[in-house]
Amino acid sequence: MIIVKTKPEIRDAVAKWRSAGKRISAVPTMGALHQGHLSLIDTAKQHSDRVVATIFVNPLQFGPNEDFKTYPRDMDHDLALLEAQGCDLVFAPEHTDLFAPDFSTKISVAGVGEDHCAVTRPQFFDGVATIVAKLLINLAPDLAVFGEKDYQQLMVIRRMTRDLDIDVKIVGSPIIRETDGLAMSSRNQYLSSSERAIAPKLFETLNLAAEIFLQGESDWPVISEWASTRLTDAGFSKVDYLNMTDAATLTHIVKPDQPARLLAAAWIGRTRLIDNIPASA
Repeated sequence: MIIVKTKPEIRDAVAKWRSAGKRISAVPTMGALHQGHLSLIDTAKQHSDRVVATIFVNPLQFGPNEDFKTYPRDMDHDLALLEAQGCDLVFAPEHTDLFAPDFSTKISVAGVGEDHCAVTRPQFFDGVATIVAKLLINLAPDLAVFGEKDYQQLMVIRRMTRDLDIDVKIVGSPIIRETDGLAMSSRNQYLSSSERAIAPKLFETLNLAAEIFLQGESDWPVISEWASTRLTDAGFSKVDYLNMTDAATLTHIVKPDQPARLLAAAWIGRTRLIDNIPASA
């Protein structure tokens, strides 16, 4: 497995594969890798000849009071996992390799990037869209793979690449869950043992709420209030949102008459968990 840190190195490596007729996929990550990330590598391998993973903790998507400085980092562990999974190349730049001292450009995606997680993390999707655009421009892959756990992020990236004519296919890869249903996430490391025992209630509650919704017994706001109460009664400290949305546009819906996606974010102590499930008849 090749490891590079600079833009000239990654461009040169990809150009050599391209000239040899190889199909190239990209898997952008922030490190702290787990089986969910490794499943993205597997998906990428199914669609391409060469797989490039990136490891970069992107400061643009963290707010001033968020966990950028404490976000888990273990480069040696991440590289070992990627090599064992059959990744061909890792691009692991430093901040100065990607951003000039006077960097001042921001990409903002309206519509799909303006609700849900963006309400409490207003900087997040601008930061995601900007760094992903920079990575795709430098890697020039045929496709890029992103996990469906961050479903709104996936939709933002699809819209951004479409609108900016970035010639890359964006592939969504299914959520990988622990045996008790908790969606795998780097931030699960923050959970105490007692919080970890509560965390699967999020997935459980989403499934129950979606089942009630699909039965058409009441409008979504009534179900959402019930589900939020169920989570706080179980030990969640706060529910940011439980939104039933159109699966493509992420606009709010109240009746089960179109393909839908249930999106949620909730806190246990100081850890914010997100999850989503399809909700279509």
